[in-house]
Amino acid sequence: MKEQVASQVSVHINGVTVRVEEGTTLLQAASSAGIEIPTLCWAENLTPVNACRLCVVEQQGSRALIPSCSRVCEDGAQIQTDSERVRLSRKMILEFLASSNDLSQSPELVAWSEMYDVDTERYKAPAKIEDQIKIEDDLFVRAYDKCVLCYKCVEACGDDAQHTFAIAIAGRGFDARVSTEYEVPLPESACVYCGNCVGVCPTNALQFKTEFDLRDANDWRPSEQTVTETVCSYCGVGCSLELHTQDNHIVKVTSPSDHSVTSGHLCIKGRFGWQYVHAPEFKPREAPSLGKREDN
Repeated sequence: MKEQVASQVSVHINGVTVRVEEGTTLLQAASSAGIEIPTLCWAENLTPVNACRLCVVEQQGSRALIPSCSRVCEDGAQIQTDSERVRLSRKMILEFLASSNDLSQSPELVAWSEMYDVDTERYKAPAKIEDQIKIEDDLFVRAYDKCVLCYKCVEACGDDAQHTFAIAIAGRGFDARVSTEYEVPLPESACVYCGNCVGVCPTNALQFKTEFDLRDANDWRPSEQTVTETVCSYCGVGCSLELHTQDNHIVKVTSPSDHSVTSGHLCIKGRFGWQYVHAPEFKPREAPSLGKREDN
């Protein structure tokens, strides 16, 4: 039986001809050619939702800019990823985000702001989002002043990973926010504390409690941290773990998004069940003396 060969299409990206399999997105095609396109709401282990619009590109013959994360390559298409029109669009998006959100803990957004010459103070009218920091447990913190409504956490909690549906987007306009059902506290919601929402958050609106505490103490030093790959020991699935350590202490656990087993997603044990590593050294008690046996 002959193997079916996948049909291929050719697209021209920034003057470079790229040949890919039919069904490949423009973002994937550009990446395969070494052309970087900024993305915020896209992740390789999530379904594209076209929310952030940072990945838009210009296609010849198209009136509007198109999202490269979800648009499939068309044979013969002429694509520009860094035209003046595209750069202006990305600049405006970043300025709008900066007008109402704290983007300081997202290295990628900071770098893109410099790349596109973003004026973070351009729009002063909209009020900053000042949702209080929500600390309802010892596992992770929700800082909604950093949330850009990228939908990643909602997707990870829903159809794309956990299927728990503990969170969703509530409200409209400036009142839109990520919320639990009926805004109940997280421990009372359907949340199973897998932390997959934390794993996909691009702005640190969701972050490990350990990271939050270290940042609060001005002692978060990512440049001095080491990452060690290992396998979760709790069950036989074989989930890949990345242990982030600082001063010989684990500060957070992640998983590679391209791993064949996890696709970047973990359960509560894999992501948060490492505290025992730093427990005080166990010293077994000495067995009580039974004394010398007396013969009757």
